[in-house]
Order: sequence, then C-alpha cells, then structure tokens
Amino acid sequence: MSFDRSHEPSKTTGQWHSTKGTIKETLGNVTHATGLQRSGREEHAAGEAEYNAARAKGYAEGTVDRASGKKDTVVGAVTGDKSQEAAGNARRDKGEAQQGVNRNI
Repeated sequence: MSFDRSHEPSKTTGQWHSTKGTIKETLGNVTHATGLQRSGREEHAAGEAEYNAARAKGYAEGTVDRASGKKDTVVGAVTGDKSQEAAGNARRDKGEAQQGVNRNI
C-alpha cells in the first residue's frame, strides 16, 4: 500500500490503516503467507506515516492560531478594542488546545 497524497492527512484514517496493517501482518504470520505479511507491514507503515503527518499539520496550524491570536490580543489591548482583544484571546486559546492535542510529534 502506498501513502495516498491526494488527500489531507487524517489521524483517523492513519490509525485505521495502521491497525488494519497490523492485523493483516499477524494473519500472514499465522498462515505463513509472506505476501500478506509484507502487505500488512506496508499498510501499517503508511498508516503510521499518515497519522504522524496529520499530527504535525495540526500542531503547525495551532502554532499559527496561537501567534495570530496573541497579535490580535495585543493590538486590541493597545487600541482599546475589547472585541479584537477577546477574539485574539479565543484564537490563542484555540491554538494552544490544538497544539496540546498534537504534541509529541
């Protein structure tokens, strides 16, 4: 199985393929089917790669939100625009949460 680059990486899809690949490899080991073993190993590796790519993408997006939110918070505070300051705080918090979910990449 090759990594499909025509779609955005997904943690869910990556986990699915990783698990499916592990099952196929195990079945290949039990039945001594080398083709199934190889196919399972490849699908597992592709799933892990997709999962890690999705985490890296999510962490990077969180970094952008966090920085933009911080900028809006500061600009809002300096100019006295309470709605911009509040929106900046919300975006910064969203970015921090997204980074937390995708940490340890």
